[in-house]
Amino acid sequence: MRSTLQDLLSERDWILADGATGTNLFNMGLESGEAPELWNIDAPEKILALYRGASDAGSDLFLTNSFGGNASRLALHEASDRVSEINKKAAMLAREVADASDSPVVVAGSMGPTGEIMQPHGPLSIEAAADLFEEQAEALMEGGADVLWVETISAPEEFTAASIGIGRVGAPWCGTMSFDTSGRTMMGLTSADMVRLVAELPHAPLAFGANCGVGASDLLRTVIGFRDAGAPLPVIAKGNAGIPKYVDGHIHYDGTPELMADYALLARDCGARIIGGCCGTTPAHLLAMRKALENAGDRGGVPSLDTIAARLGAFSSDSDGTEGGPKPERQRRRRRG
Repeated sequence: MRSTLQDLLSERDWILADGATGTNLFNMGLESGEAPELWNIDAPEKILALYRGASDAGSDLFLTNSFGGNASRLALHEASDRVSEINKKAAMLAREVADASDSPVVVAGSMGPTGEIMQPHGPLSIEAAADLFEEQAEALMEGGADVLWVETISAPEEFTAASIGIGRVGAPWCGTMSFDTSGRTMMGLTSADMVRLVAELPHAPLAFGANCGVGASDLLRTVIGFRDAGAPLPVIAKGNAGIPKYVDGHIHYDGTPELMADYALLARDCGARIIGGCCGTTPAHLLAMRKALENAGDRGGVPSLDTIAARLGAFSSDSDGTEGGPKPERQRRRRRG
């Protein structure tokens, strides 16, 4: 049952996205430093299992295993000439799982940052970055993606380049940035800056928002920032499952399914329409999030920052990065998880 993201947004108050890619693939045996995108070719059964994990847990939308699938990132693994092959296969495997589902599931072609620093701070021009995004976008759409999903971007120039490259392909897309530096992206953007950026893009996305970052509390504060700045499009919230901890040589996230269920409800009440998880989020977390959203009543009022901190844990900084931005009344040292 194939459906578009536009269909779901017109029919539904909320849409459940998927969880982590890296976390779940590491649980399947991916080694540190190994390119997960190569598993599309070398271990397709594991990628099918990744996709089925999200679909079976109730995700209405899941991302392809192609986050680092642009030529710049693949060059680190001597695979820059395999962009088309790797991305098409990522989408084809996803299409297989989505088409077998009993309910509509949207395949979102994941497109991460180039890994290069954009001009004027670095060597990569907007035009060159747009070429990288265009190449990847074309392959993902050829493989069967319903929508493209640009994620974990820090620089406005790179977000603009993605818009240009995807616009050349003529594909629908969504985009998220990572606000991980005292309420700002690594390149200094605030939630209000992103709202202004989205309004000026040459090829507008269907939805925009935040992913990854520091923790779920910080991400929801950013979502409130989008709302307060007059977000013109549906908002995406894809927060990490708790805080990372190094245990026995591996990174583990301390967020329980119960915490992520609470996060999902708070994200909805903060104004997010597309709600998912990022690092650390497994199918068990998604199942709990789905159940919570399905059993919840109407949207409540926007929660206070103190409410968010009490339920999800303390904020990592006093402010959301915007001048005069909201601050919690007090920091809480204890974090649930």
